[in-house]
Amino acid sequence: MPEKIKKILIVLSLALILAIALVSLGIAYAGGVRGVGLLGVWFFLTGGIIVILAQLIPASILLSALIGTALSPFRKGEMPIRAT
Repeated sequence: MPEKIKKILIVLSLALILAIALVSLGIAYAGGVRGVGLLGVWFFLTGGIIVILAQLIPASILLSALIGTALSPFRKGEMPIRAT
């Protein structure tokens, strides 16, 4: 992978993690958590959201591929495999 694309992906990944962290910090603060507990709830929410996204994104890709192959007609250009 070219270095320029790698740098862009790193910046985008860090921006996503920062956005998730700030949103979870806002949720914890609005929920009334103050002091050191705010830091714990902040890390817990951020880690939970990142873990859920890490599982959800590949699962949705697999599900869409499964639905696509189940509903698409067979390709006519392919040669069928014949048992000899």
